[in-house]
Amino acid sequence: MSCSDVVRSALRLLTLVLACVGWSVFPGTAFASTCHGRFANPITDICWSCLFPLTIGSVPIVSDGQPDIGNPSSPLCYCSNPPLLGVSIGFWEPARMVDVTRTPFCLVGLGGIALDPGIHVPRGAQVGHDSKTRNSFYQVHWYANPILSWMEVLLDFPCLEPGGLDIAYLTEVDPLWADDELTAILHPEALLFANPVAKAACAADCVAASTGWGQAPLFWCAGCQGSIYPMNGHVTTHIGGVQASALLVQRMTAKMHRQLVTFAGAGSAGLCGLYPQQVMDKTHYKLQMVYPVPATGRTDGSCCQPYGRTTITWGAGKSFPVQGEDFSYQLFRKRNCCVGAY
Repeated sequence: MSCSDVVRSALRLLTLVLACVGWSVFPGTAFASTCHGRFANPITDICWSCLFPLTIGSVPIVSDGQPDIGNPSSPLCYCSNPPLLGVSIGFWEPARMVDVTRTPFCLVGLGGIALDPGIHVPRGAQVGHDSKTRNSFYQVHWYANPILSWMEVLLDFPCLEPGGLDIAYLTEVDPLWADDELTAILHPEALLFANPVAKAACAADCVAASTGWGQAPLFWCAGCQGSIYPMNGHVTTHIGGVQASALLVQRMTAKMHRQLVTFAGAGSAGLCGLYPQQVMDKTHYKLQMVYPVPATGRTDGSCCQPYGRTTITWGAGKSFPVQGEDFSYQLFRKRNCCVGAY
């Protein structure tokens, strides 16, 4: 077993223990009154057009008007372990779900279940410095959520990640999430991007993401939402709940890649399986809000948004007081896969 497998297993065990303690010992908590959420209905709350385009090689078979990134040019592919000759398939897999919440241990995407394991952690807050400047803090939860697998929509399709809905990471048990100095230990390169030139480059990323896809080489940028760094829950420029939550979804994805909790599966390197990618390629993901307002209506032809796209075009009416201040997103991950006979 590799080091990354041990880390993921330990984190999963810890979160499950905390969940068991919270449900069995603290069923009625002080957090319950401020914890809101809903379990996403796969039929009505998931935008299934986000699966597309479906491609063979670089040729779209079903697009449904959805944008795409590059695919391997050849329709034929070969894998050596185990030996496999097949066809190169491309699609967007609904693989992860992310909560962004003000209330610690509030499982927004699991129906608003509130846990209280007796651990003191920072609560979410918004602080206004003046009439124009605000910052905020949120906790984030990362779920493995391969919907197509646990719904058994496609049987014996080797390109889908197996498994069911599972809590993979809670920032409440991560001491780095609420501390900028500790975060710098794991991400020391953040110092390189804390300057006006690096921040100005994010304006170009914002424009690119709002008209198509963000710029992968600008990995420190989260498009119109701000900066990937620091990879913690502090949002130094809080414009609104949708903007802040979309930023933290991107940060959490980058953090999970850095810590080898999640892997990439796009491009020629992904044809034979998932592979580690410690610097996230943001063009491999798109998000869809499922709470508080499921984004199933198409905006500019799509109900999924590339990382970094301005929330002005799709975030209106998606946040409101009390029950609409916590968020849950379904993530679609780009997959290229070699399908054939062993």
